Amino acid sequence: MSQLSLFGETIFSYSRRQAIEDGVLIDVSSMASELGIKFPVAVTTEFWHTYIVPSEEEDLACQSIEGRLWDTLWLFRCAAAGFSGDRFLFDVSYVMEGRKIKKVRVKSICGPGDQAEPVITIMLPSED
Repeated sequence: MSQLSLFGETIFSYSRRQAIEDGVLIDVSSMASELGIKFPVAVTTEFWHTYIVPSEEEDLACQSIEGRLWDTLWLFRCAAAGFSGDRFLFDVSYVMEGRKIKKVRVKSICGPGDQAEPVITIMLPSED
């Protein structure tokens, strides 16, 4: 939960649940759990629309949301194995513009959810 306080009084609060309901975050926990990722996982909308959703041309080249998301989560899982911090960068390659491969740097943060439980958020490196 994000809060802004002034002298102890909360003047603004925005929960992860609200961010998912508003479409700011996209919950991908179901597929993540299929890969053995134990914590809830969400991706930012900007990351989703920039790299997970293929363009029409990429869709015709057999790229799919499911395939791109699976690859992203699998590479996250591989990068996270043995890592002990709360944030790290990892690389994912996507087929873009026909058959051109584009390597993308992705940021992952593990932090407290609405009930202080561990949750993972995957985003662009420029996002917070």
